[in-house]
Amino acid sequence: MGSGVAFNRDASNGENIFYGEYLTNAQGENVVSGARTPQPIADLARENPKIYNQLEKVRKILEKHYREMMDIEFTIQQGKLYMLQCRVGKRTAFAAIKIAVDMVKEKLISEKEALLRIEPDQLNQLLRPIFDPSEKRKAIDAGRLLAKGLNAGPGAACGRVVFNAPDAEEWKRRGEKIILTRIETSPEDIKGMNAAEGILTGRGGMTSHAALVARQMGKVCVAGCSALQIDYLKREIQADGKIVREGDYISIDGTTGEVLLGQVQTRPSEVLQVLLDRTLRPSEAPVYQEYARMMNWADKYRVLKIRTNADQPDQARTAVAFGAEGIGLCRTEHMFFGEGKIGPMREMILADTKEQRRKALVKLLPLQRRDFEGIFEAMGGRPVTIRTIDPPLHEFVPHEESAQRELALQMGISYEKVHQRVESLHEFNPMLGFRGCRLGIIYPEITEMQSRAIFEAASNVQRRGIKVEPEVMIPLVGNVKELDHQATIVKAVADEVMKKDNVRLNYLVGTMIEVPRGALTADEIAKTAEFFSFGTNDLTQTTLGVSRDDAGRFLVPYVQMEIYSKDPFDALDREGVGELMKIAVAKGRSSRPNLKIGICGEHGGEPSSVEFCHLLQQDYVSCSPFRVPIARLAAARAAIKNVESSKTNSKKSVRKKVRKTKKSKIRASKART
Repeated sequence: MGSGVAFNRDASNGENIFYGEYLTNAQGENVVSGARTPQPIADLARENPKIYNQLEKVRKILEKHYREMMDIEFTIQQGKLYMLQCRVGKRTAFAAIKIAVDMVKEKLISEKEALLRIEPDQLNQLLRPIFDPSEKRKAIDAGRLLAKGLNAGPGAACGRVVFNAPDAEEWKRRGEKIILTRIETSPEDIKGMNAAEGILTGRGGMTSHAALVARQMGKVCVAGCSALQIDYLKREIQADGKIVREGDYISIDGTTGEVLLGQVQTRPSEVLQVLLDRTLRPSEAPVYQEYARMMNWADKYRVLKIRTNADQPDQARTAVAFGAEGIGLCRTEHMFFGEGKIGPMREMILADTKEQRRKALVKLLPLQRRDFEGIFEAMGGRPVTIRTIDPPLHEFVPHEESAQRELALQMGISYEKVHQRVESLHEFNPMLGFRGCRLGIIYPEITEMQSRAIFEAASNVQRRGIKVEPEVMIPLVGNVKELDHQATIVKAVADEVMKKDNVRLNYLVGTMIEVPRGALTADEIAKTAEFFSFGTNDLTQTTLGVSRDDAGRFLVPYVQMEIYSKDPFDALDREGVGELMKIAVAKGRSSRPNLKIGICGEHGGEPSSVEFCHLLQQDYVSCSPFRVPIARLAAARAAIKNVESSKTNSKKSVRKKVRKTKKSKIRASKART
């Protein structure tokens, strides 16, 4: 007598072996409860070969019938085998991909079926380092779980805690692996975030600055961890009665949102070793080979193009390695924090006159031009959408007295003048304030400088024999007159550069649809705009009246209470934001039928949002580099599902017509009789 649980394939790695456990003199519950240690199913072959052979026969029958990995429960009573039940078995991402690929080879399923069996988010396990499951379990069992936040940047990272960006850079130079820990991040933290293995914040949501930048950089991130009390002065974290001081090790799991004390062993990604690190040959990487085969199938069936959000050449190259077909969002403001750039930027902001602003912008021009050249070269002829400056100017100036005094000293002006100017930039609601196209309209010299940097870079790269397709995107447009004003500047500069350099550049001027009025007046805006890109982060904020940086305190309970089925900053709110997108697509293409339409908010890498973009017949989605494979798979699944749904609806329509015809014939026959 005995009971067991088995799988027709290995649930952890997908190997085509009979895998499972059993117990003699036991009920099925004893096998899974952990009360007793079961034996491997292979032992049954020695102890009772007759029963084992019967199980093997059942295994083959079930696999042929269901064409799936099955979870099988059985019992043995008085020497006779009884099958109790079977169901589709749970498996790791590694197993899911291997089983799907193998079953296509074995002609059990089609390529389309294989793609539908793999959840796009499962790819995170293949594309990032992960914690060794047994080591992580030991850490949790030992009481080392410190807190849990939002899983904002997938993967696993260990490092020493530091609390500011300059320290992060310094510790990195010393060879330390660090976790940058902030109450919340800002653009000033960019260099520190780049130096860190991972980022941990006490505030912020899934589309907070920390989350957005971390995903774009490929960094592990846990955001909105409200249980943490982060004290910059004491340089320590308190949570659950425990204290973590600067320099102590912590481990963060960006896939689950867990924060653990101490170091937990990680496992490297085979896919990254092949594509990015180049430390492993494809022929030596079976996991990569299965991944590559699956991605080829995805590209075969998808309709949507996949672009990336990237601000630097290295991010662009990473995205291309992952299969990106262009850049859908290059945020120019992130460039201003690069080496030697923040000084001239602050000079421009603190300027009293237009002439002073122009003088500072002259210093920024060659720096931005060099950045754009690097990006155009990295993209190798693929389209690049560049957004003109978007955030409010207060984000580029220091707010602490010591930093303001240092800036005053550098610029040779009084501290009082710096302080007064910084105070004058304060806004009660910066999200809805002096930003986006409004900056370019009031200070047109900024748009002029950025346009010149874009087109001079494009001209230089094109003359080096590399094809260039720049697309200039004007943000926060709600009125066509705003776009007309900015587009006039962009086109005038483009004409001037082309005439000066005697080149012909193929470029587009378009806009971000990120405020409701922009969506509702899309037919007017499309008369000027040559493309639309939905900035769904801000469109969600302005439609719902919710700040993404402050919503963490109530959005999690809202989802738990099913007020929202999902966090609207994570998955598109189809009923609200989605309806505005539908209106914008229809109205925009009514004015310009060939209008190119994409999406560049973080929703561009979320599977259900990608499916919605497919249904809207958009041209592309754009997402962070490490989410490009996820978007490729999601786009393929959306296309396959849509075709299958259309076939089903078509069959239903045919059956309905047949029934109507039959009824008509019967009625006609009755009428004749």
